[in-house]
Amino acid sequence: MSHPLLSLREGPVARLRLNRPELHNAFDAVLIAALTGALDAVAGDDSVRVVVLEGEGPSFSAGADLNWMRGMAAASEDANRDDALALARLMRTLDELPKPTIARVHGAAFGGGVGLVACCDIAIGAPEAKFGLTESKLGLLPAVISPYVIEAIGARQARRWFATAEIFDAAEAQRIGLLHDVVNATTLDTAIQRQVDLLLKAGPTAAASAKQLVRRVAGESNRDHLDADNAALIARLRVSPEGQEGLGAFLDKRKPAWCS
Repeated sequence: MSHPLLSLREGPVARLRLNRPELHNAFDAVLIAALTGALDAVAGDDSVRVVVLEGEGPSFSAGADLNWMRGMAAASEDANRDDALALARLMRTLDELPKPTIARVHGAAFGGGVGLVACCDIAIGAPEAKFGLTESKLGLLPAVISPYVIEAIGARQARRWFATAEIFDAAEAQRIGLLHDVVNATTLDTAIQRQVDLLLKAGPTAAASAKQLVRRVAGESNRDHLDADNAALIARLRVSPEGQEGLGAFLDKRKPAWCS
């Protein structure tokens, strides 16, 4: 039996590939645990600078596995709560990963698959990709993934798609903010590589910490606190080894050490 997740390395790039192609990379407890564990591993690996999340076969991830859903439907409320908390930990681990993340989206991305896309810092899809928050068709809601999807597409869009469970295409996903770019399927890997190259040219700490700055600024309403915190951040970065190297390289008209 093949492993539900492939962890591949290409120098400083870790590619985490969902590997249940016969089930359209549908979620179950084993895949959730495997992906969470892999993310924890790359989080602590200083040699990893970029993480690409992708799917094997025709789909990115078509949501929950039917057999897994059948089992959870027969389980107790407490068991369902524990199961949902495991998925919540996966989403939060991906969202807060101290590495820049890229979602490579092709085929179907439904339910939890949309959650994975929303948790990544950069999301690029093929025109053929299809998306759906389909839980309401089952009398359910995308509760666990909702914080990340709402952050990506906004409350107004979420109210529509959460309620209707309507399938939408890549162009709509880009319009509402779930995808950053839509590119031809034949150039999807080229587009992903371009983002990887840009991230590798950025300072490792800066690229990895950008999401923390965005989250802090978005969640802080006190302008005085923001000014003080942001001034402290830029001062700390300017005198840090990375900041000194980056500024020195710019002034000396050379590449910084992390690009060599």
